[in-house]
Order: sequence, then structure tokens, then C-alpha cells
Amino acid sequence: ARKFNGSIPGPFECWLALRGLRTFALRFEKSQESAMELAKRLSAHPKVAQVNYPGLVSDPNHQRAASFMNGFGAILSFTLHGGASEADAVCAASALITSATSLGGVESLWERRRRWALESTTVPESLIRLSVGCENVEDLWNDIETALQHA
Repeated sequence: ARKFNGSIPGPFECWLALRGLRTFALRFEKSQESAMELAKRLSAHPKVAQVNYPGLVSDPNHQRAASFMNGFGAILSFTLHGGASEADAVCAASALITSATSLGGVESLWERRRRWALESTTVPESLIRLSVGCENVEDLWNDIETALQHA
């Protein structure tokens, strides 16, 4: 690895990676279950225009994803009926979900993608990407619903 990439991880970093891998399946299963539940609930919310999650039967990619996936992942996105300011307000109103750019952690994170200048203009202004972590799904939903009400 050092010859091709310029570095190799130290023993502590290797131990941390191994420690995380031992519980990865459990963490990902929990995140995936929560993402499915949140996608269903968001689909029924009056302020939400669209939910993008391949686990939903209504998603245009559902059939394809179901044909080769055992689950549908822990990342979803949704658009609001309002614009960018409403999406920013939703992200800012959250007490539990951090507004940040990252994926796959034990903590849930979300962000409005179009806030970045280099993001494609094909991405809707009100799109929020949510990476679902391992928190209690009821806690997450209560936080999301409260944030949607305050926007």
C-alpha cells in the first residue's frame, strides 16, 4: 500500500477499523430499517413533495433495486413544496440531526445539497439529503416533524 498510495495505517488505526467492522452489520441494519420507516412517514407528510428512496414501492428505481439488493440503504432524500429558504429552515430547526456533509455514521446527518455552488442545477433547491444513523426512529421522526412544522 505504501508503494502505491504513499502511506499505510498505523496499528491504532487498524484496530479502530477492525473494531468498527465487527459491529457494522448491526449498525447498518438498524440504519436501513430506520431509513425505510422515515421514508414512509415523509411520503405522507403534507410539506413533502417527493421522497427518493428505492425501498418505497412508489420509487421509480424500486424494482431494479429489489432485484439485486437485500436492503435499500440508509440514505434518502426528499424535496419540500417550498424553496431553498424552507429547506434551510428545516435543517436549522433540528435538535437531533446535524446539518453536515457526510454519510454512513452512527449519527443522522442532513443537508440541503444546492447550498453548494458547484452542485448541479438539476438538483432541486429544496432537496434535503438525509443519512440515517442509529438513533431511535421515533426520536428521529419527532425531530423531523418538529423541524418541518417550524419551517
